[in-house]
Amino acid sequence: MTHTVLLTGVTGFLGSHTAIQLLEKSYTVIGTLRNQSRASAIRSVIARHTQKSEHLSFVEADLSDEAVWDKATAGVDTVMHIASPFPRSLPKDENDLILPAKQGTLAILKAASKNGVKRVVLTSSTGAIVYGKAKTQRSRTYTEADWTDITHQKDTTPYFCSKTIAERAAWNFIEQDNSALALTTICPGAILGPALTPNFSASVNIVAKPLSGSLPAVPQIGFDLVDVRSVADLHIRAMESPQAAGERFIGSAGFLSFYQIATILRDAYPERNLPKGKLPNFAVRLISNFDNTLKPILLDLGVERRVNHRKAKEVLGWEPIAPKEAVLACAESLLKLDAI
Repeated sequence: MTHTVLLTGVTGFLGSHTAIQLLEKSYTVIGTLRNQSRASAIRSVIARHTQKSEHLSFVEADLSDEAVWDKATAGVDTVMHIASPFPRSLPKDENDLILPAKQGTLAILKAASKNGVKRVVLTSSTGAIVYGKAKTQRSRTYTEADWTDITHQKDTTPYFCSKTIAERAAWNFIEQDNSALALTTICPGAILGPALTPNFSASVNIVAKPLSGSLPAVPQIGFDLVDVRSVADLHIRAMESPQAAGERFIGSAGFLSFYQIATILRDAYPERNLPKGKLPNFAVRLISNFDNTLKPILLDLGVERRVNHRKAKEVLGWEPIAPKEAVLACAESLLKLDAI
């Protein structure tokens, strides 16, 4: 029997990789697009990485259009809700992120419940876990039991709030839902790995910025990293495993500082002008007044928020690609695509 997966955000970094892996496993995939004019381009990208793209179709759907999801989820077995606004800089109005994230998630869950969908796998973020903390609590290791406290606004951003609010809303919906719909949420760290197009996601800037030669030194921050191929695999395992129903899973392969990432890149590409030093924290704060893309990282200056991914390994048998390999695969793809 065929198993049909509705995958939101199929044109995105994680969405396209997930579509490829689903097709390779012989699932039927319906990818959602905000505009059908993008269908041909993303089909071409995906077809370069699988010979089963004939099992891929598309439907035009916007997170803000509640009515469209009733039709989109009809006859679907699983929904993978990956689409979510991810800004390169902080928005002027946080509701530009929060409202579409929450309302889109709830619209999809309502339609999935009505149409007998078996499971929704929702992409959340470690940003829904590790922020909103007092200064003395920030540098520690977090698990799926932890949640970002959005009321502690000095230690969060609109994006982290949007992921937290959307995931909380999803769990609240499931608690009150009377259908057989199951929910699993995936909370990845910063996603690296091979970009498939030159229009890469914001997280890829972790590699793109130093590789471009535009940074003389790097901020003293670190990231829990994960390869996009591993996150796609984790979503599929969460869909396939009965034990995953009703669970959150952290998706991380380990923690690397920005300086460690720069060192990995320097060793791999000695001919490139890569940063050799560390920026003092006061300098990063000063520069952020002129470069808005640095604003979201200010929360992590001098802080090491780490996460424990043991649960995904023990429950789902997940083995993520090593952080160093994720960094190098990301760099290699950017250079091949001439994206920097």
